[in-house]
Amino acid sequence: MGRWRAVALAGALGLLAGCEDGVERYFLYFPTRALSETPATYGLPFEEVWFQAEDGVRLHGWFVPHQGARATLLWLHGNAGNIGHRAHNLRQFHDALGINVFLFDYRGYGLSEGEPSEAGLMKDAEAAWRLLGARPDVDPGGIILFGRSLGAAVAAELGVRVNPAALILETPFTNLLDMAQHHYWFLPVRWLVRSRYDTLGAVRRVRAPVLVLHGDADEIVPFDMGEQVFAAAAEPKAFYRIRGASHNDTYIVGAKPYWEALRAFLATALPAPRSPG
Repeated sequence: MGRWRAVALAGALGLLAGCEDGVERYFLYFPTRALSETPATYGLPFEEVWFQAEDGVRLHGWFVPHQGARATLLWLHGNAGNIGHRAHNLRQFHDALGINVFLFDYRGYGLSEGEPSEAGLMKDAEAAWRLLGARPDVDPGGIILFGRSLGAAVAAELGVRVNPAALILETPFTNLLDMAQHHYWFLPVRWLVRSRYDTLGAVRRVRAPVLVLHGDADEIVPFDMGEQVFAAAAEPKAFYRIRGASHNDTYIVGAKPYWEALRAFLATALPAPRSPG
């Protein structure tokens, strides 16, 4: 009961102090600064990338090229840790899908400057999109958005603002208010939650092919939220149920069939490679 009391106390204090933004930040964002691993840890050549959001915040990421890549994956990660915690998974994406991967940290995460917020994360995602579109080694028409958990909300909204080749949403929630009501049902979350992170509303407006993946043992984001997001997406779309997977082990529990599902989706979503000559 100690955890619940702490949550209730923090919520009450936030209401009394009128610091809704501060309360939301404490419950939503869990960044760490130190990078425990890099792509080099797993033998991957990579480029250290520094770039700026439109408001001047300096951001950090890694570009991992793949020889002969047909596409580039722009990875929007979840609300905890930093890109160093995704280095092993990054190696799997690179090897299994045969594509370039760009993974970066939002403001306040890893080596990136600033403090996280919904508006800030969207500025960061847009800056990453512009960066990739300007690179001579990236086909602007072959950029895939991949968002996991909180990053799925960011990716879906970005997918409305730009023109991705495809949108992949893993363990997506419907919107932040639904998540808050699910986990903190004993608090007046409607008055505490200001950010929207409305995956459901955004995906309805996306016109790129959409793949939704969700573990049916997800203890953080209810499986039916992934189903709702999928139902809201326009065709063409696909849904992959990761049997037995919880929130953070999707690609591990999913194993080979998980990667096969991703490859099958990309085979239909991406344009056929041009014939030489």
